[in-house]
Amino acid sequence: MMKSGYEFQSEFARSYVAKGVEKGRQEGREQGILEAKAHDVLAFLDARGLEVPAEVRERVLASTDVAELDRWIHRAASVGDARELLATTGS
Repeated sequence: MMKSGYEFQSEFARSYVAKGVEKGRQEGREQGILEAKAHDVLAFLDARGLEVPAEVRERVLASTDVAELDRWIHRAASVGDARELLATTGS
């Protein structure tokens, strides 16, 4: 185990650790964006008074595609039923 406050002596080690930290931050930002967009979709449907079945909620929350979530945000404005959100045809 490393002691707290340890500083790597080699430039390679410092660079390697720094890249890992930055990669973790980037992945965290991307995950945060996905979660926020998924919650936006669900909030939009809720604000429109539409019941969101569990299978729709689960699918939206499981999405890892930003473009898909953006499409669903726009579709949430016009669908008459939350299930229509996931339909592959239409806009």
